[in-house]
Amino acid sequence: MLKAEYQRRGPVPQEVIEAVELQLPALAPGQVRVKVLAAPINPSDVLTLTGEYGMLPPLPAIGGNEGVGRVEELGPEVSQLKIGQTVLLPIGCGTWVTHLNVEAKKLIALPDADPQQLAMMTVNPPTASLLLSEFVDLQPGDWVIQNAANSGVGSYLIQLAKLRGFKTLNVVRRESAVAAVKAEGADVVLVDGPDLPKRVREATGGAAVRLGIDAVGGVATDHLAGSLSEGGVLVNYGMMSREPCQVSPASFVFRDVSLRGFWLAKWFRVSTPAQQVKVFAELTQLIASGKLKTRVAATYDVSQIKEAVAAAARGERDGKILIVPK
Repeated sequence: MLKAEYQRRGPVPQEVIEAVELQLPALAPGQVRVKVLAAPINPSDVLTLTGEYGMLPPLPAIGGNEGVGRVEELGPEVSQLKIGQTVLLPIGCGTWVTHLNVEAKKLIALPDADPQQLAMMTVNPPTASLLLSEFVDLQPGDWVIQNAANSGVGSYLIQLAKLRGFKTLNVVRRESAVAAVKAEGADVVLVDGPDLPKRVREATGGAAVRLGIDAVGGVATDHLAGSLSEGGVLVNYGMMSREPCQVSPASFVFRDVSLRGFWLAKWFRVSTPAQQVKVFAELTQLIASGKLKTRVAATYDVSQIKEAVAAAARGERDGKILIVPK
């Protein structure tokens, strides 16, 4: 058994983490042993390793915030789960491991479906879903613009928008990413640049664009702000450029554009159990049925954690990096 552990943080994320032997104690009452089937590496995981994320676990720590596993052993007093059952792992439990002991009551039984797609359900899909629903009352036929459209969240946002009847303007940072984003069902794909607002108006025929989604920061934020219609809302949820959001006062003053922020961890804290169940019930059904999915660029064993984190930290890749224990 192995775990991907880090005892410090630093600017090069793959240098601070390594695979080490894992020894688990005997199961306590109410616990089960789970074999991890798949666990993704998200941008927030990389920022946690560098120390730049908004919430950092105490050290030493095991990497990984989401994933799925298979129940291998039941501890005393466990009756609600069965051996062989696929389960969603608790968020933030350190999922870059081969096995872990978990309280049975914290596990959610999942339908039989692709474990790699199910493993990515806790972070990116709800982020995309809530970005589309929490800030602007969109109606079928409305336009939404997003950057980092080739990211995990970007992929889910395109698919969810189409299911809800919205049209998407999708911004990427390089021409080589255009084809893959179009294949996701994007209505329009544009390469970022200072003239983005002009090209957006041409693509939409001057239609209103009331919602913008920014994962990049820096000047990319300003390009999206300039593409929004009067009174539009721009929501930032990431900093892929590692630069502060930049917006011209003209967008704020003359067109009443507003800039908001979104953090899924905060939503988990303030939302009700009923709200969470509603969001995840929809996403589980869509992912299990194959109607909602995202590209996987590569998979790595826990023993390859350094290579996996390096791959995830690189900007130019087509799809998610997953830890898939052998």
